[in-house]
Amino acid sequence: MAFRDVVIASPCKLSYKGGYLVVRKEDDTAKVHLSEISSVVLQTNQVYISAYLLSELAKAKVSFVVADEKRNPIGQYLPLYGAHNTSKRIGEQLEWTEPAKKRVWQRVVRDKIAHQSRILNARASEEEGELLATLVPEVRSGDTTNREAYAARVYFRALFGQGFSRDDDTPVNAALNYGYGILLSAVNREIVARGYLTQCGICHRSEFNQFNLSCDLMEPFRPIVDRLVFDNIDGDFTRDDKYLLIDMMNQCIPYRGGSYRVGSVVGLYVRDCLSALNRRLSIDEIEAFDVL
Repeated sequence: MAFRDVVIASPCKLSYKGGYLVVRKEDDTAKVHLSEISSVVLQTNQVYISAYLLSELAKAKVSFVVADEKRNPIGQYLPLYGAHNTSKRIGEQLEWTEPAKKRVWQRVVRDKIAHQSRILNARASEEEGELLATLVPEVRSGDTTNREAYAARVYFRALFGQGFSRDDDTPVNAALNYGYGILLSAVNREIVARGYLTQCGICHRSEFNQFNLSCDLMEPFRPIVDRLVFDNIDGDFTRDDKYLLIDMMNQCIPYRGGSYRVGSVVGLYVRDCLSALNRRLSIDEIEAFDVL
């Protein structure tokens, strides 16, 4: 199973040879076999990459993330056909019923709020953590009472301070956005690898968002980013902090009575949600995971 997240932070040339990603610098050359690579993240614009390599990355379903001039994730290269039966999968996706979408969204929101509650109990305020715990059973099908938004307001202020706003230009928000970008790219990869469209969401339905479904299914994993930012960002958002967030997929969390890589849990959770949307699994059968 792929487990390496390759970060390119200095000028180089990227090419493909004999199953390997080849990184050439002026005074050094390194190789990594594609079977070991989960994602490639560019943190510099001074990179030349061969079309041959891009083709092989797509075949291997390796997430290729491009950063902007501020070294923040801005784009992602994904295969057009992530599975052999993509046409069938897209047909299934277009037939997802509204009740099924609402029920899966209910489960996603409940999982997200439950994880936020655990983060607050362990890191910030048990009082607000218990408040969020009481909201979990109140989430209705489709979250018609918008418990997610209310929980978010309580959660971020309790975790990062009463004056905190997600709209502020601060190192904490820069770190959160960076981590969410890495997480989104991982969920994109899992959805595409199973033959589905990232554009067709169950709650997020913006015509300007290419990743509506990914934005839906990544929600319960966001508290993992929040935890890492809370524990490690003190002052400026540094290069080492970025590396920590990129490596997030290799960290282990409790799942199914054991300890599993975040990247593996993302794949299994996405699979369960897609099965529920196709009515091959009930929402109660979606495997729960932990974030601590």
